[in-house]
Amino acid sequence: MAVRQCEMRPHLSMAMLLCASVACDATASRFFTGADASTEDVVDVIDVVDAPSAPVDRPELPDVPPPPRDVVLELDAACTAASVEAPVVRLPVDIIWIVDNSVSMAPAVREVTAGLNRFAALIGDRGLDYRVVMLSLRSPTPNVTVAGGQRYAVCIPPPLAGDTRCGNGPRFLHSAVDVRSTQPLEQLLGTLGQTPGYRDGQERGGEPWRQFLRADATKSIVVVTDDNARMTADVFERFAGGVNPYSRSFTLPPGLLDPSWNGLFTGYLFHGIYGWLSEAMPDSTCVYPGGGPPPSAGVTYNELVRRTGGARARICDGAAAWAPFFERVASAVEQSARIACELPVPAAPEGNVLDPDRVNVAIRGASRVTLGRVSGASACGVNGGWYFDDPRSPRTVTLCPASCARAQEEVRGSDRGVEVLFGCLSIPG
Repeated sequence: MAVRQCEMRPHLSMAMLLCASVACDATASRFFTGADASTEDVVDVIDVVDAPSAPVDRPELPDVPPPPRDVVLELDAACTAASVEAPVVRLPVDIIWIVDNSVSMAPAVREVTAGLNRFAALIGDRGLDYRVVMLSLRSPTPNVTVAGGQRYAVCIPPPLAGDTRCGNGPRFLHSAVDVRSTQPLEQLLGTLGQTPGYRDGQERGGEPWRQFLRADATKSIVVVTDDNARMTADVFERFAGGVNPYSRSFTLPPGLLDPSWNGLFTGYLFHGIYGWLSEAMPDSTCVYPGGGPPPSAGVTYNELVRRTGGARARICDGAAAWAPFFERVASAVEQSARIACELPVPAAPEGNVLDPDRVNVAIRGASRVTLGRVSGASACGVNGGWYFDDPRSPRTVTLCPASCARAQEEVRGSDRGVEVLFGCLSIPG
C-alpha cells in the first residue's frame, strides 16, 4: 500500500504535533514507524468514531524523547501530514544605561552619545521589542556646572531620542541623574524606588523611570565609569531597604533581587565598560594609551558581570572599545530574551478539525524532547509538561514552569518558531 512520509525538519524551535478528528470509516487505523511502511513497529489507533466526547484523564508523563525517525502513515489511516508554523514570541527587553558624569569621563560620554542609536539599531535588527533607559545628566551642551562643580552631560540624538534636545521618545527615557563616580549602583536603586534623597529635583535624584519598565521584559544594566562602586554586589542585589549604608542622609529601596520587586529583575544581565585590566588580572587597573590608570579596576562591576554572565570592555581602550562592546551587549541582550510560554493553538488546515485529545507538544531544539500533557497548572511538577486553557475548546497551550525554563534554553537565539503538524484526514466533501 502506498505511504506518505511526515517530514520533520530539524531546527531549533518548538513544535506542537496535532491530529485532527474527521468523519471516516470505522476500520481501525494503524501508525507505522520507520522509513518503510512494512516495518513491524505498529501501534493501534482508536478510530475517531469511537473517540470519547469528553477529555480523557491522562497521567502526568515525564519529558520523553520522540521517535528518532519520521513517521510514515498509510493512506487509509486516520491521519495524513499537514503543517502550520507560527513563530515563537520572544518577550521584550529593557536596557538601562547608567553613565558617570565625572569630567574624566568626557571621551566615554562622547562615545555613548554618538553610538547609542547604533546600539539600538543592533537590538532592533534582531527582531526584539526594546526600550532604553538612560540615567545620567542631560544637556545639549555637555560641559555643565552642578552645585559649583564641573560635570560632563549626555544628550542622545534622534531617532532614539524624541527631539534634538535630548527629549524622550517612544522607546527611550532619559532620567537626568548626576551620576557620581562611586555611586552609580546607589543612584540606580534610589531613582528606581524614588526614595528620599533620590527623587526628581534632589541632589542625587532624577525623574521617575520605573513606570517605563515592563514586567515581562528581560532586564540588562550597562554601567559606564572609570571608578568602582562603593556599594557591594551583595548589597546591590539583596539589600533589605532603609537608610543607605554608605550615606546616612539618604534612603534606599530593597536590592534588585528582593521579593518586593516581584521578579522585575530576575535573570538580569550586568554589563560595563570600566577600568579592569585583563581576563587574567581583572582586579588590576588598565592603562590609558597616554599613560596612567583610571581611578579603579571596578571590582564590584567585575563581580556583577561574573554573576550574571554579562559583557565588559576596558575604558582604557578608548574609541576602539565601543563598537565591539555595543555588539557584545546586543548579542547578550538577544540571548537573554525569553519566549512566551503560553502559545496560541493555530487553526487546523482547511478541511480539518482539531481533536484536543490527540495533541502532543515537543521542544524541537537540540534535545528534541516531547512533553507530557498534564491536567492544568496545579498538576505541573518537576518533570514539566503542558496543558490547555480549556480541554474541550482549547485556545492556548501553556508550558509548565520546568518545561518553559527548558524551552528558553532550547530556542534561544533561534529565528524559527512553532511548527504545528496536523495529522488527520480531510473531512469528506
